[in-house]
Amino acid sequence: MKRILLIAGARPNFMKIAPIARALDQSSDKASYSIVHTGQHYDTAMSDVFFEELGIPVPHYSLNVGSGSHAQQTAKIMQLFEPVCEESNPDCVVVVGDVNSTLACSIVAKKLNITVAHVEAGLRSGDREMPEEINRIVTDSISDLLFVTEPSGVINLENEGHPKSAIHFVGHVMIDNLFHQLEKLADENTPVATPASSDIKRKYPRYGVVTLHRPSNVDDREALGNLFGALQKISTSVPLIFPAHPRTMQRIREFELTIPDQIELIEPLSFMEFLNLWKDADVVLTDSGGLQEETTALRVPCLTLRENTERPITITKGSNRIVGTDPDLIVRECTKILEGPNSVFETPDLWDGRAASRIVDVLIEG
Repeated sequence: MKRILLIAGARPNFMKIAPIARALDQSSDKASYSIVHTGQHYDTAMSDVFFEELGIPVPHYSLNVGSGSHAQQTAKIMQLFEPVCEESNPDCVVVVGDVNSTLACSIVAKKLNITVAHVEAGLRSGDREMPEEINRIVTDSISDLLFVTEPSGVINLENEGHPKSAIHFVGHVMIDNLFHQLEKLADENTPVATPASSDIKRKYPRYGVVTLHRPSNVDDREALGNLFGALQKISTSVPLIFPAHPRTMQRIREFELTIPDQIELIEPLSFMEFLNLWKDADVVLTDSGGLQEETTALRVPCLTLRENTERPITITKGSNRIVGTDPDLIVRECTKILEGPNSVFETPDLWDGRAASRIVDVLIEG
């Protein structure tokens, strides 16, 4: 019986470990698991209902680390996670994504000679000024099992000298979870409550969706002002719904930015509410990594407000375009989407909703 710890530091991480937990439930005679929530981000939306929606138990361990500098947060996670490993004595620690918890828990596990498995391994933006890029590189360098979402990840890991036997191209657990939640939205027998997003969709026959949270975009007055200038022009063609991250709202007030009437700022939405909203949008404008992939899976046109992406498959096969922060380019590319014919997009290989099952097969056999 394999004993496995699944690590999550923030709400998006739970979207990634949930399919793995559900797959492990199907192999309960061969493996057991516990969920560790480091509490890297405090999130009031993560109630019991949140875990029920995902179909997983509430975390078995909650470290309640909270915010702090990268060094403070990483160190605190390491200090609090080590006793969890000593108490639970796992055979494998599974980390996902690229947050500080991913890095901290992998270091602790490796120093205790516990097998480390990294889900979403091999993604590279090429921008080492991004804290997430450092987390990705360091975590991969010490991981024993590297689960890859797209072919570029395999190439990156092989170029960095990782043995082919450690690299497993399995698809994407985030897409597993996306399909799982879409089924719940469509199930007439167990309807999911989505009042906020449903009201918006009744109000606007056509609309775009915006998300912004990266410090490089929201912490600089000029950068954020330029982005809102582009959004204002776009909003004359289609209303924009903007579930604003608290950090972004704080900066909007601090910089005294004027928000046009056609841009509707709303509170952050739950996962199901947000999915119900963006899946039917004409266009999504975002600086999120995960949303690039989810829109690709559902073939929703997406403009990424960054200069690079660690997810190139969303560009080469998917519905994503990199537009950076140049207002003119953003408006021009968005206009093409809104006025042009619908493009034909592909779904990346193995983004079929079965990535978690492939991962669990390797975890059990390894």
